[in-house]
Amino acid sequence: MHFFALASLALASAVSAADILVKVGENMGVTYNPPNVTAAVGDNVVFQFLSKNHTVTQSTFANPCVQQGIDSDFQFVPANATQIPEWSFTVNNASAPLWFFCRQTGHCAKGMVFSVNAPATGKTFDAFKAAAIASGTTGSAGTPSASGTPPPSGALATRATSAGLLAVAAGFIAGLLL
Repeated sequence: MHFFALASLALASAVSAADILVKVGENMGVTYNPPNVTAAVGDNVVFQFLSKNHTVTQSTFANPCVQQGIDSDFQFVPANATQIPEWSFTVNNASAPLWFFCRQTGHCAKGMVFSVNAPATGKTFDAFKAAAIASGTTGSAGTPSASGTPPPSGALATRATSAGLLAVAAGFIAGLLL
Protein backbone atom coordinates (compact mmCIF):
# COMPACT_ATOMS: atom_id res chain seq x y z
CA MET A 1 0.00 0.00 0.00
CA HIS A 2 2.88 2.35 0.76
CA PHE A 3 4.29 1.80 -2.71
CA PHE A 4 0.94 2.72 -4.27
CA ALA A 5 0.77 5.95 -2.23
CA LEU A 6 4.31 6.94 -3.23
CA ALA A 7 3.67 6.11 -6.89
CA SER A 8 0.45 8.15 -6.83
CA LEU A 9 2.27 11.09 -5.27
CA ALA A 10 5.01 10.92 -7.93
CA LEU A 11 2.40 10.72 -10.69
CA ALA A 12 0.42 13.65 -9.25
CA SER A 13 3.52 15.85 -9.01
CA ALA A 14 4.48 15.01 -12.61
CA VAL A 15 1.00 15.96 -13.82
CA SER A 16 1.08 19.32 -12.00
CA ALA A 17 3.98 20.65 -14.08
CA ALA A 18 3.35 23.98 -15.76
CA ASP A 19 3.56 24.76 -19.47
CA ILE A 20 5.42 28.04 -19.96
CA LEU A 21 4.66 29.63 -23.33
CA VAL A 22 7.34 31.54 -25.24
CA LYS A 23 6.51 33.23 -28.54
CA VAL A 24 9.28 33.17 -31.14
CA GLY A 25 9.34 35.86 -33.83
CA GLU A 26 6.22 37.61 -32.56
CA ASN A 27 5.15 40.57 -34.74
CA MET A 28 7.78 39.54 -37.33
CA GLY A 29 10.48 40.41 -34.77
CA VAL A 30 13.81 38.89 -33.89
CA THR A 31 12.64 38.06 -30.36
CA TYR A 32 11.63 35.48 -27.80
CA ASN A 33 8.71 36.74 -25.71
CA PRO A 34 9.26 36.62 -22.81
CA PRO A 35 13.06 36.58 -23.13
CA ASN A 36 13.63 35.03 -19.67
CA VAL A 37 11.40 32.68 -17.71
CA THR A 38 11.47 31.14 -14.26
CA ALA A 39 10.73 27.42 -14.31
CA ALA A 40 10.54 24.63 -11.76
CA VAL A 41 11.66 21.05 -12.19
CA GLY A 42 9.17 19.29 -14.45
CA ASP A 43 7.90 22.47 -16.12
CA ASN A 44 7.67 22.42 -19.91
CA VAL A 45 8.97 25.43 -21.83
CA VAL A 46 6.84 25.52 -24.98
CA PHE A 47 7.98 27.63 -27.94
CA GLN A 48 5.47 28.79 -30.55
CA PHE A 49 7.14 29.87 -33.80
CA LEU A 50 5.06 32.74 -35.18
CA SER A 51 7.07 34.07 -38.13
CA LYS A 52 10.10 33.66 -40.38
CA ASN A 53 12.65 30.88 -39.77
CA HIS A 54 14.05 30.66 -36.24
CA THR A 55 15.61 28.14 -33.85
CA VAL A 56 15.87 27.64 -30.12
CA THR A 57 19.47 26.55 -29.67
CA GLN A 58 21.18 25.94 -26.33
CA SER A 59 24.46 27.74 -25.64
CA THR A 60 26.41 28.84 -22.58
CA PHE A 61 26.71 32.14 -20.78
CA ALA A 62 30.37 32.40 -21.84
CA ASN A 63 29.62 31.68 -25.52
CA PRO A 64 26.10 32.94 -26.18
CA CYS A 65 26.11 32.37 -29.95
CA VAL A 66 27.68 28.88 -30.09
CA GLN A 67 25.56 25.73 -29.84
CA GLN A 68 26.23 23.63 -26.76
CA GLY A 69 23.33 21.23 -26.38
CA ILE A 70 19.79 20.84 -27.61
CA ASP A 71 18.41 22.51 -30.71
CA SER A 72 14.89 22.87 -32.12
CA ASP A 73 16.27 23.00 -35.65
CA PHE A 74 14.89 25.64 -38.00
CA GLN A 75 11.15 26.16 -37.79
CA PHE A 76 9.99 27.87 -41.00
CA VAL A 77 6.67 29.70 -40.79
CA PRO A 78 5.27 30.88 -44.14
CA ALA A 79 3.38 34.17 -44.38
CA ASN A 80 -0.29 33.75 -43.43
CA ALA A 81 0.38 30.34 -41.87
CA THR A 82 -2.66 28.64 -40.36
CA GLN A 83 -0.59 26.12 -38.37
CA ILE A 84 2.01 27.29 -35.88
CA PRO A 85 4.98 24.99 -35.21
CA GLU A 86 5.78 24.25 -31.58
CA TRP A 87 8.82 22.77 -29.86
CA SER A 88 9.34 22.19 -26.16
CA PHE A 89 11.64 20.81 -23.51
CA THR A 90 11.23 19.85 -19.86
CA VAL A 91 13.32 21.46 -17.12
CA ASN A 92 15.09 18.83 -15.03
CA ASN A 93 17.27 21.12 -12.88
CA ALA A 94 15.87 24.47 -11.77
CA SER A 95 19.06 25.51 -9.97
CA ALA A 96 21.16 25.79 -13.16
CA PRO A 97 20.38 28.66 -15.56
CA LEU A 98 19.90 27.69 -19.20
CA TRP A 99 20.95 29.89 -22.12
CA PHE A 100 19.64 29.87 -25.72
CA PHE A 101 19.93 31.78 -29.00
CA CYS A 102 18.55 31.75 -32.53
CA ARG A 103 20.93 30.11 -35.02
CA GLN A 104 19.56 32.06 -37.99
CA THR A 105 22.33 34.17 -39.55
CA GLY A 106 22.70 37.47 -37.69
CA HIS A 107 19.94 36.91 -35.13
CA CYS A 108 22.13 36.21 -32.08
CA ALA A 109 24.22 39.33 -32.73
CA LYS A 110 20.93 41.27 -32.87
CA GLY A 111 20.16 40.06 -29.34
CA MET A 112 17.80 37.17 -30.14
CA VAL A 113 18.61 35.24 -26.98
CA PHE A 114 16.57 33.52 -24.28
CA SER A 115 17.17 32.15 -20.78
CA VAL A 116 15.57 29.96 -18.17
CA ASN A 117 16.17 30.79 -14.50
CA ALA A 118 18.77 33.50 -15.12
CA PRO A 119 19.95 34.96 -11.79
CA ALA A 120 19.09 38.52 -10.74
CA THR A 121 22.75 39.38 -10.15
CA GLY A 122 26.03 38.35 -11.78
CA LYS A 123 25.30 36.24 -14.84
CA THR A 124 21.98 37.93 -15.61
CA PHE A 125 19.86 37.76 -18.73
CA ASP A 126 20.84 41.37 -19.58
CA ALA A 127 24.56 40.49 -19.30
CA PHE A 128 23.98 37.43 -21.52
CA LYS A 129 22.19 39.53 -24.15
CA ALA A 130 24.92 42.18 -24.06
CA ALA A 131 27.59 39.48 -24.58
CA ALA A 132 25.64 38.08 -27.56
CA ILE A 133 25.39 41.51 -29.18
CA ALA A 134 29.05 42.29 -28.44
CA SER A 135 30.19 38.97 -29.92
CA GLY A 136 29.07 40.01 -33.38
CA THR A 137 28.71 36.28 -34.10
CA THR A 138 26.08 35.55 -36.68
CA GLY A 139 24.77 32.44 -34.97
CA SER A 140 25.30 30.20 -37.98
CA ALA A 141 28.83 29.24 -36.94
CA GLY A 142 27.77 27.24 -33.89
CA THR A 143 28.86 23.64 -33.74
CA PRO A 144 25.74 21.50 -33.78
CA SER A 145 25.63 18.43 -31.59
CA ALA A 146 24.42 15.08 -32.84
CA SER A 147 20.74 14.41 -32.37
CA GLY A 148 20.11 12.90 -28.99
CA THR A 149 23.30 14.24 -27.42
CA PRO A 150 22.44 15.32 -23.89
CA PRO A 151 23.02 18.95 -22.97
CA PRO A 152 26.22 19.65 -21.04
CA SER A 153 24.50 20.24 -17.70
CA GLY A 154 21.99 17.40 -18.02
CA ALA A 155 19.38 20.01 -17.14
CA LEU A 156 16.94 19.23 -19.92
CA ALA A 157 14.91 16.40 -21.30
CA THR A 158 12.70 16.43 -24.31
CA ARG A 159 8.99 16.54 -23.63
CA ALA A 160 8.55 13.23 -25.42
CA THR A 161 10.89 11.57 -22.90
CA SER A 162 8.92 12.94 -19.95
CA ALA A 163 5.63 11.93 -21.50
CA GLY A 164 6.99 8.43 -22.09
CA LEU A 165 8.10 8.09 -18.47
CA LEU A 166 4.74 9.35 -17.28
CA ALA A 167 2.96 6.78 -19.47
CA VAL A 168 5.16 3.97 -18.11
CA ALA A 169 4.47 5.06 -14.51
CA ALA A 170 0.72 5.24 -15.15
CA GLY A 171 0.76 1.81 -16.81
CA PHE A 172 2.69 0.33 -13.92
CA ILE A 173 0.23 1.74 -11.38
CA ALA A 174 -2.73 0.53 -13.43
CA GLY A 175 -1.16 -2.93 -13.50
CA LEU A 176 -0.91 -2.96 -9.71
CA LEU A 177 -4.59 -2.14 -9.40
CA LEU A 178 -5.69 -5.10 -11.54
